[in-house]
Amino acid sequence: MGKPLLSVVITVYNEEDNIKPLLDQTYVALAAIDYEVILIEDGSTDGTVREVKKHANKRTKLIIFNRNYGQTTALAAGIDMATGTFIATMDGDLQNDPTDLPMMLNKAIDEDWDVVAGRRADRKDGFVLRKIPSKIANWVIRNTTKVYLNDYGCTLRVYKAEIAQGMGLYGELHRFIPVLAKQQGARMTEVDVKHHPRIHGESKYGLSRTFKVMSDLILMLFFQKYFQRPIHLFGGIGIMAFFIGVLINFYLLILKVLGEDIWGRPIMILGFILVIGGIQFITTGIIAEIIVRTYFESQNKKTYTVKAVFVGEQVAVDSQLTMTEKDPL
Repeated sequence: MGKPLLSVVITVYNEEDNIKPLLDQTYVALAAIDYEVILIEDGSTDGTVREVKKHANKRTKLIIFNRNYGQTTALAAGIDMATGTFIATMDGDLQNDPTDLPMMLNKAIDEDWDVVAGRRADRKDGFVLRKIPSKIANWVIRNTTKVYLNDYGCTLRVYKAEIAQGMGLYGELHRFIPVLAKQQGARMTEVDVKHHPRIHGESKYGLSRTFKVMSDLILMLFFQKYFQRPIHLFGGIGIMAFFIGVLINFYLLILKVLGEDIWGRPIMILGFILVIGGIQFITTGIIAEIIVRTYFESQNKKTYTVKAVFVGEQVAVDSQLTMTEKDPL
């Protein structure tokens, strides 16, 4: 079997009762498409693996983890294994509907979108524990990262393969996939998709993830603004703190020369803390710069992404585009 048009990556964890309907629906929805399905079994403790082996067809791959690594790692493994021109991601709990995939794929192809993201128009989740926290999180992420999507929590998305495989997923950054894609210059859009109530199994999400989301958001903001120049963040804070501390200490020195007792004043302690803290921030920035340079240079990574390269009338291998006009002499 040659390279498929679409690779569908589905993460499953303790979804024994959902596997058969999930696969049946997916196969029917993709019957007219050259596809492959990649299931990542994330350390389930029930009969998920058995059910996948029982109901999978010849276009289905199963990746079995030796323990539970989390959704981000599972998605990363599936994306790495995908061979399709486009890659779709989907949850395995039957809340996403695979019948939306052909529509999303056609939109990506016809309108040349790098990412087509699903937006759960009629979300079938609890209002207090799921919808309200989700709306707040979406608003915060949207307005801090300036990546304007309405539903960051919807896993149902279609990507061009080069975008999906260049995002560098790790930790628990699956919530910020649109932000990671945008950092690569991806053009993205949203479409309304169907959403179903969970019938079997239990949700793997709760209010506790709010703190994880906020922590990851801080990391994403750092990636967006300072990943390639951390000295601008740490150095700026350090220089400001250092000079404020120096000014405070200089003021106290003048008071001491004038004969006043400065020992034990809180402002003196503040001055020393700012000077020492400023030095630490500056040195942290320098160390971070060295680490970033090592990250790029040791792996021969570039700090930029080239979309296409044209040489005369030659075809750019990775762009599949041709130049129709020659440059004037």
